[in-house]
Amino acid sequence: MNVPPATERLPDHPGPVTMYATRPPVRPMVPPPSRRSFADIRGGALSPWAAAGLVVIVLAGAFVGHAGWSGGLSFDAVVTLLVFLVAVWAWIFSPLDDTYVALGGGIALVIFGIIDADTFAGTLGSGVIWLLIGAFVIAAAVTASGLSARVSARVVRRARTPRQLVHLITAALLLTTFAIPATSGRAALALPIFLALAAVLRDRPRLVLCLALVFPLVILFSAVGSLLGAGAHLITAEIVSAATGEGIGFVHWAVLGVPLAIVWSHLAAEASLWLMTDHDERARGLCVPPAAFEEIGTATSGPLTSAQCRVSVILGIVVVLWCSEPLHAVDPAIVAVFGALAASAPAVGATTLSAALKTIPWTLLLFMAATLALGMALDSSGAAQWLADRTLGSIAETGPAAAMVFVVVSAIVSLLAHLVIQSRSARSAVLVPIIVVTAPAVGVDPVAAAFLSTAAAGFCITLTSSAKPVAMFAASDDVPGYQPRHLLTMSALLAPVSLVLLIVFACWVWPHLGLPLLPS
Repeated sequence: MNVPPATERLPDHPGPVTMYATRPPVRPMVPPPSRRSFADIRGGALSPWAAAGLVVIVLAGAFVGHAGWSGGLSFDAVVTLLVFLVAVWAWIFSPLDDTYVALGGGIALVIFGIIDADTFAGTLGSGVIWLLIGAFVIAAAVTASGLSARVSARVVRRARTPRQLVHLITAALLLTTFAIPATSGRAALALPIFLALAAVLRDRPRLVLCLALVFPLVILFSAVGSLLGAGAHLITAEIVSAATGEGIGFVHWAVLGVPLAIVWSHLAAEASLWLMTDHDERARGLCVPPAAFEEIGTATSGPLTSAQCRVSVILGIVVVLWCSEPLHAVDPAIVAVFGALAASAPAVGATTLSAALKTIPWTLLLFMAATLALGMALDSSGAAQWLADRTLGSIAETGPAAAMVFVVVSAIVSLLAHLVIQSRSARSAVLVPIIVVTAPAVGVDPVAAAFLSTAAAGFCITLTSSAKPVAMFAASDDVPGYQPRHLLTMSALLAPVSLVLLIVFACWVWPHLGLPLLPS
């Protein structure tokens, strides 16, 4: 029997939000709002913000051109910086797709001879791209088998209080960091779970609002735990390896990132619980019935299916091989492709290769390849060194405190960069080359500085356009989520907390885990 949806008003919400009494509509992906929150081009005319940004870019371009004319900058560096400036403006202000802009910038570099065609095309065939392709195919098999949703649902059912619920959800989402690449993929996996919980808890709107925030916050903050957690991580690893000859492997990244991911994610979950619920709500017990998840196709009782058992074994073997790379020396990309073939093999896997390939976000891979080319050009042309000297070079003059000032400034800039550059990968492509070449001048290890910047760039929760997971859980006709002001409240609280946490890890935790801030 079809029961019409009940309408309730969330606290402080200006309008009604639909709470479903029966099975909620499950949408694997929710189209995010425009990524341009303040800078559209409407009616063929630039908005005031876009026009102001264009003026800044033109002035910066004139400064770069003067530096080249006076002999302070090579022709290659001038062209690279001009392409870089245009790409940044387009990423921030134009309605053009990020991948379109990145590919256009890469082609411009080839046309002007800054990089050759083989270098540009070679980025698409790099190991990080094949690593992601294999990981996405494995993730498709995990999702098709129902294993990930089943584990998450069974974990959630154990909760007896709101605090247990949010922290069990946090723990489950932390585990998916190693099974599902990219934050948007994990958000698509988690959305049906949230909708099922929202239907069961429709009489507790404050708790539903809290959960709507917990899911995207934890997905974004826990991503730092894995090299595959975000495309930006792979971009950083490649840029660092090309610039310093010292890469960050899967195991080393996990050793550094997992402790931060655990602390950061649980802090965010607790903050959401305290800000969005009151004492009475937190003290009230709860029970999530199995039927809540069975309606979205997830059986939470009984033994694992044969497909789930096979996928579990394949996933376990792949993760073990990634973690034991120093012992067998097999490249992680080869391991990922091997796992992808096993996960899609007839009578063994849980999906077909053709079906799994359709789930791969090819635009993301193209974007990563193009931004890698841009980062390589910034480094090889000397543009990154010149830009670093002009933007962060004065920090070296602060004396003994230079290293700490640089670390704090880098963390703050990386935390706030999402306000102007919505793409996480683009932020790393812009910031990491500059930070890598500046760090040695102030006595900071470039690998540590790059890792800190990339971790800080994961803070992208201020606006619904800041990240796809944030957009997917925002309030809409089908999702009982949050309003923009709730994000602003969470961001205002978590930004300073996150800054302190990152500085503590960079200065005291990561050195004990093999990444000293100050080189010996």
